[in-house]
Amino acid sequence: MNLTETTDEARASAGLARSDDLAAALLTPEARRDPYPFYARMRREDPVHRSTQGIWYLTRYADVEAALSDLRLSNDRDRMTRAYSALGGDLKAFSRLTDRLGRVMSNTDPPDHARLRRLANRAFTARRVEALRDGIQRIVDRLIDEAVAAGPAMDLIEAIASPLPMSVVCELFGIPPEDLPQVKTWFQRFGRLTEDIDKSEAAIEQYEEYLARLVRRRRADPGDDLISALVATQSQDDRLTDSELLATCFVLITAGDETTTHLVGNGMLALLRHPDQLARLREDPMLIRTAVDELARYDTPTQAIVRVAAEDVEIGGRTLREGELAYLFLAATNRDPERFEDPDRLDLTRPGNRHLSFGNGPHFCLGGPLAKLQAEVAVGTLIRRLPHLRLADGAVLDWRPNPLQRRLTALPLTY
Repeated sequence: MNLTETTDEARASAGLARSDDLAAALLTPEARRDPYPFYARMRREDPVHRSTQGIWYLTRYADVEAALSDLRLSNDRDRMTRAYSALGGDLKAFSRLTDRLGRVMSNTDPPDHARLRRLANRAFTARRVEALRDGIQRIVDRLIDEAVAAGPAMDLIEAIASPLPMSVVCELFGIPPEDLPQVKTWFQRFGRLTEDIDKSEAAIEQYEEYLARLVRRRRADPGDDLISALVATQSQDDRLTDSELLATCFVLITAGDETTTHLVGNGMLALLRHPDQLARLREDPMLIRTAVDELARYDTPTQAIVRVAAEDVEIGGRTLREGELAYLFLAATNRDPERFEDPDRLDLTRPGNRHLSFGNGPHFCLGGPLAKLQAEVAVGTLIRRLPHLRLADGAVLDWRPNPLQRRLTALPLTY
């Protein structure tokens, strides 16, 4: 569970619900099952669409790519809150929680964002991510062993896709295995943010206290983990403050959870629905890296992200006024025929696959490489170890009613 995603989900749902028919169509059961025809309609009819409430919806690749790199489109939490409040939303409770985090990468603009990002990059290196491959393989093998031992069927989301990222991030941050059940409990309470905000806030406070204890231990006895690496940045001139360090740990630990779960679940479903591509990957396992990029493009985990205009901005021949919200539909851009040939076709060997599933520009997802690595190992191992994997007979599929995130509630499989 990503706290930022949860608050954005509530904000986004409120914004869409108050919008006109074109945007509100994304909240229908039909769009939940398959939003891509709706995105095609928006691209075709009004690709830079302004709702009656003054919210903008961008669906073309060129426009969204430009918007992601335009510093006039802000991710600042205070600007965002003011923009939603102007629409009549009551965000006091959510603001209470985001205030606890302070200024972090996911809710700041340059220069604060650039500084925090630079310091996190020093610790969260490509070498450190790749070094996790063997550990991820052990976790995936263990989860598959447990699922197979339980019987001839499983829910892939519950058995593999959901527990995998939490186990991996605990290994990355050096969280002791015996603490994992408690960390999972806190995350479950975070996930009930809209149901019981007091319990969610209490869980966040307990989680922050736990992280503070881990930081103190790493200062006294550094290890080869990400918390130790972040602590090491405090000895440099351009350093993280104690509050920034805790907030950065919090965001990095929570942010990778949902995206990986979505990517593994959506990706396996896409392969099972396209047996020719699944067979191709089984025949050539070396395709897995390009395959994961195509799976991320084809059914995008993060469907859209939100920005607010810090000043007037012209995009696609339209002018976004200062204070207006813009929903950037990454999933729509990934099916844009102006950018991708035959975009509704799943092609694991697709060349030049510059999808926007992990964003672009200064806020490009820091955890994207780790999410892709986990998906590579999970998907590759599943199709290798379970050659008869298929959708369970009579399986009924449903997705969470979240316009920003695309996640299956369950994926029943037999093998």
